[in-house]
Amino acid sequence: SNANAGGGYIEHNREHFVIGTTGLVKNLDDLKRVVIGVTPQGVPITVATVGDVEVGPRLRRGAASKDGTGEVVVGVTLMLMGENSRAVTEAVKTRLAKIQPSLPEGTQIEAFYDRSALVNRTIKTVATNLIEGALLVIGVLFLLLGNLRAGLVVAAVIPLSLLFAVTIMNAVGLSGNLMSLGAIDFGLLVDGAVIIVENTVRRLSERQKSAGAPLSSTERVRIVEQATMEVRAASVFGEVIIAVVYLPLLALTGIEGKLFRPMATTVLFALAGAFILSLTLVPVLTSYLVRPTAGDHETWFLRKVHALYVPAFRRAMKLRTLTVGVAVLALAGAIALFTRVGAEFVPQLDEGDLLVEARRLPGVALTESVATDTRMQNAILEIPEVTHVVSKTGAPELATDPMGIEQTDVYISLKDRSAWRSGLSKETLAKEISEKLEEGIPEVAGALSQPIQMRTNELVAGVRSDVAILFYGADLDKLRVFAEKAAEHVRTISGAVDVRVEQVAGLRYLRVNPDRAKLARYGLSIEDVNQMTETMAVGARVGDVLEGERRFGIVVKSKHHFDGDLETLRGLPLKSVSGQIVPLGDVAELSFLVGPAQVSRENQSRRITVEFNVRGRDLLSVVTDAQREVGKAFMLPVGYRAEWGGQFEHYEDARARLYVVVPLALALIVFLLWLALRSMRDALLIFLNIPFAIIGGVVALWVRGLPFSISAGVGFIALFGVAVLNGLVLVSFARHREEAGDDHVAAIMNAAEMRLRPVLMTALVASLGFLPMALSTAPGSEVQKPLATVVIGGIITATFLTMFVLPVVYAWFGRGPKGAPVLHEA
Repeated sequence: SNANAGGGYIEHNREHFVIGTTGLVKNLDDLKRVVIGVTPQGVPITVATVGDVEVGPRLRRGAASKDGTGEVVVGVTLMLMGENSRAVTEAVKTRLAKIQPSLPEGTQIEAFYDRSALVNRTIKTVATNLIEGALLVIGVLFLLLGNLRAGLVVAAVIPLSLLFAVTIMNAVGLSGNLMSLGAIDFGLLVDGAVIIVENTVRRLSERQKSAGAPLSSTERVRIVEQATMEVRAASVFGEVIIAVVYLPLLALTGIEGKLFRPMATTVLFALAGAFILSLTLVPVLTSYLVRPTAGDHETWFLRKVHALYVPAFRRAMKLRTLTVGVAVLALAGAIALFTRVGAEFVPQLDEGDLLVEARRLPGVALTESVATDTRMQNAILEIPEVTHVVSKTGAPELATDPMGIEQTDVYISLKDRSAWRSGLSKETLAKEISEKLEEGIPEVAGALSQPIQMRTNELVAGVRSDVAILFYGADLDKLRVFAEKAAEHVRTISGAVDVRVEQVAGLRYLRVNPDRAKLARYGLSIEDVNQMTETMAVGARVGDVLEGERRFGIVVKSKHHFDGDLETLRGLPLKSVSGQIVPLGDVAELSFLVGPAQVSRENQSRRITVEFNVRGRDLLSVVTDAQREVGKAFMLPVGYRAEWGGQFEHYEDARARLYVVVPLALALIVFLLWLALRSMRDALLIFLNIPFAIIGGVVALWVRGLPFSISAGVGFIALFGVAVLNGLVLVSFARHREEAGDDHVAAIMNAAEMRLRPVLMTALVASLGFLPMALSTAPGSEVQKPLATVVIGGIITATFLTMFVLPVVYAWFGRGPKGAPVLHEA
């Protein structure tokens, strides 16, 4: 030992000594003065006497390389929970720009994965959809109202209600995202204003026609007030019902909660703003801006629709049984069709970039992994759409992403879609990358994914793929046999790709079995053997070297290559309490064996995983087929069990929650209808619109080839409110006509013919407001597409059924006597 070196110890391995210190060393010269022995004459022998001193590299647990040009140093920025990813990314880029000038010459920092790029792309998609949706809604208002000023009054609700929502979001600290802003339907926001303004325009035109002279401002204000009060119940309760159906979405948890709670919150804020505006600003602006016309208040388009509707409607009223029978058959057909649609958890968001998870045999050398990474990069770069390829192998120094050196994440940066080959889809590109890897690097098992998708799967499901079969039991060898059999059958399922079994075997072990009796004879302990095995395996950190402000670790390692020669290892020295050097082989038995590369445990049991991705089919169909095939293949013995996890597990959890949320929403709708009409019979008549509205949603999904997902389920919930609103408008007006003296059949017929415009307007603005989301192919539209498709398809059938089936059912079960005439001139 030497005081300057802080004390230390020495190990040898035939040709050289490895010196470790137990304290801090200020510089390498201090190490050279360490005394390692004395000559027979008593002269001290220092390290400098026998050779030079080196500080070797620390044991590397991973490496990174880029574009086939060699190794690089990779840094990953971690964001605190609850922070805004776009703001954090921009702040990181600003700080990196300040650091760049201080780097050594020839060193530069390049971002190989920038999350803000995805955020910016989705924001652009959201902005485009919002603008297009607003323009379509305004166009429909002008087309059906036929009054420019009335259209401007209703259109004014759109920016003001959106501004109201954004203001509240900013006040409570909510940020806008793909779903919160992208799922706002301006058609829903203007429904209340449409009902009020349309009725006001109609009443003003009728009063102007009967008066034959211009109306005074006082009389115009009075008519606006009367028209607003006349439809106040329908507009207020209609908007409240639309808002209420979004409330159960706040009960969603997990990933679906992360996606749809912000959406529900933002829509509720916007609806609150629209509700306030429809009862305050809209009547005031109408009284100032809208002028009555003595002519026909219907537009050319509405007259054409009216001319087609009235004969068809009266024929449906004559053939009531046939009308209801066709509707019931359509509902039964939709239910049968729903079983063929398929299902998935949530649509996969197109992140823009791709990621390959590469796995090799356990125990592969890091240098071999890096060499394989270079070959993979060169193969992928042959594809013209690829700009950069970065590989991250193993684990970083701070194991935030623990992986073995046989595992690699390959980040693939792609060009903008406009620069891709004509007609090339991302699915085709992914298939081309897979084929390149299988052809050029067959020894690597790769699975194609996306950066956020892979990380999300891993964090929430414990696996990096879409679906996982988790086998639990005590015997790892039996679990491996079960997993291999299951994987063999899953590979036969259409749509199941990247099928992989968790690597649990194939790693070479050095077993050191101490003999406690022999250890005691020399005064040694198990701790002494453990310290030696640590030195052999990973190196023992024994101190630090300081060079200025930099600190380097000193690690004691024994030089061997595990080449099968145990004699070298048996000769490693242990120092007894008496100072005697005892070879390790004298006190322990050493042997090589092949054992597990990894032992995973969960729920107090050993676990092995079979994972796979789903491509080309819906998740539910693939998993159902896989469960059937695996179930027929073998039965698990007592003490062993299998569970299905990954996205499928989350789909089942979310579906179970929807089974609670949807009935709650329906119960709230019935309660509000009863509150508005004070009649359970009328409330249930209007409620019939909901099952018939589902017909269009299911058919729309089937026609577009979209599986049912949690996004589509949320679309059905949003659809309920719109479907009920039109029925409420119709039935409330029919009751108003009954109070005026009409029998119930004449009342519902007059209501259907006279309220065609508001029903048509609310349906068109609600559906066209979602149209850009349904048709968009831009990044970020994947999650919105099922929701918008369901709403549009459902509104189409709900409108037809509201205008044909609901009057027929009302004529059967309305308030009037059974002998009331079937037809009545309006």
